[in-house]
Amino acid sequence: MDAVAHKIAALESFGSELEAQGIMTSSGMSAISTLFMGLLQSGDAILTQGNLYGGTTELLLKILQPLGIGIYLVDLNNAELVEDKLREHPSIKMIYFETPSNPTLDCVDINILVSLAKKYDKITCADNTFATPYLQQPLLLGVDYVIHSTTKYLNGHGNSISGAIIGTDVIGMKKIWTAMKLVGTNCNPFDAWLTYMGMKTLPLRMEKHCENANRLATYLSTNQKVITVNHPSLSSHRHHEIAKKQMKNFGAMLSFELSGGLDAGIKFMNSLKMCSLAPTLGDVDTLILHPATMSHINVAKEIREQNGITDGLIRVSVGIEAIDDIIEDIERGLK
Repeated sequence: MDAVAHKIAALESFGSELEAQGIMTSSGMSAISTLFMGLLQSGDAILTQGNLYGGTTELLLKILQPLGIGIYLVDLNNAELVEDKLREHPSIKMIYFETPSNPTLDCVDINILVSLAKKYDKITCADNTFATPYLQQPLLLGVDYVIHSTTKYLNGHGNSISGAIIGTDVIGMKKIWTAMKLVGTNCNPFDAWLTYMGMKTLPLRMEKHCENANRLATYLSTNQKVITVNHPSLSSHRHHEIAKKQMKNFGAMLSFELSGGLDAGIKFMNSLKMCSLAPTLGDVDTLILHPATMSHINVAKEIREQNGITDGLIRVSVGIEAIDDIIEDIERGLK
């Protein structure tokens, strides 16, 4: 497990003189919860975005908040608002973010957030699951901690469940390691080994993933039944320039909104033949999810819709199959 954790830390810090450490956990969610348990206590608060993965939103609002940890949800690309919150609420100890976010593919400007965090002496943590260190290295942009659901792209084959926490602060990482040990969120050796084996093909997989996703996003953007396509490769994407600045490519995750709302979303999902319906991502296979009835089903509709997670939104983890086959199946769902 330590060997795999060190390898992920080396990937995240590659090209720099940073001495990063890694901790493997039993899942992506356990990586997030272990990080919070290790670094936060009752009376502290987290500043984050509203369009997080549904499980993370639930963890914040249903577990951490009742334990006395404050949660502030804001638009993290509104630097003035972020600074106002940091100034008004000294209890905020951590800025936590996903970039690109799940499932709306919003990107936040890491440099700006890091600058504000340092100004007010706050911790920063980035969920880098979507991008992987092959496409984006938050540590090199000044972020304090990076977490991964290694179940996803780092493994890439859907045959293990594990997570990782990477950081450069020795004292902070020791606190997180203690939380992992005492709560028992450690990874098991076999899942760590499967992750290690999967990482051998990470560059090859990510190149093909990105190529396919860029082409699928372009195709969807021309389809009349699609209202909006969320993929940073598109010049029309609201955070295209941010993604260009801090990512080497635009990633394999995309989402799109169908006209027709919930019924259209369900009909689309039930019409697919090749793409798999699954509440996960990052496999070599194309995986499709309907957030409103799957990943975000337990998130209040008001919160979902405020953050672009509508009833007609479809999330796609674009695989490495022949792109013509992927598009053919998507077309079948759109008929």
